[in-house]
Amino acid sequence: MKKPLILFVALAALLSFTSCDDYETYGEMKEKERDAISEYIRSEKINVIGEGTFHAQGDSTSVEKNEFVYLTNSGVYMQIVRKGAGEKLEENKQVNLLCRYLEYNIKDKAIQSRNDYSPRNYDKMTVTRTGSQYTASFSSGVMYSTYGASVPAGWLVPLQYIRVGRQTTPDAEIAKVRLIVPHTQGHSYATSSVYPCYYEITYQREK
Repeated sequence: MKKPLILFVALAALLSFTSCDDYETYGEMKEKERDAISEYIRSEKINVIGEGTFHAQGDSTSVEKNEFVYLTNSGVYMQIVRKGAGEKLEENKQVNLLCRYLEYNIKDKAIQSRNDYSPRNYDKMTVTRTGSQYTASFSSGVMYSTYGASVPAGWLVPLQYIRVGRQTTPDAEIAKVRLIVPHTQGHSYATSSVYPCYYEITYQREK
């Protein structure tokens, strides 16, 4: 009876070791996320600038130089492609914004969701600004149907730097940004699975 018992104990220990070996800590997942972001920045030849340079340039980034500003408070990398028409969001007023976007999972290297196939497609986002703080929720669209009403915090970061009007003249283009959003500023799937996303987003005020 001793031999089968010893074999059973050895097998149980092996399975336990394998299970522990496969377990990935939160710290290890964050390290993989940082590596994925660094690799993406290198592969896309992104020129990262600091907030001091960004402010000195009038809160703008050079698309020609492929500049992204690293925003230390959020950990988001942002490129402002177009600052947009109209005005910045008013304080203490609910505003509906129409957003068109592309979402790319940087870790898996795959487009994850998008609604930018047609001008008729958009996600509706209701935003309220209180001082320098923004709160928002989705009420319709692909982001809403895929991830729910909660708006990723990373989507709100550009709002203090862009104008959110409508295109009323041929030259007055709506705001457009490109973002690298870490899991801490992402939607619930990114937060729980610890992966970063790249976004291209346009923001337009509803009529």
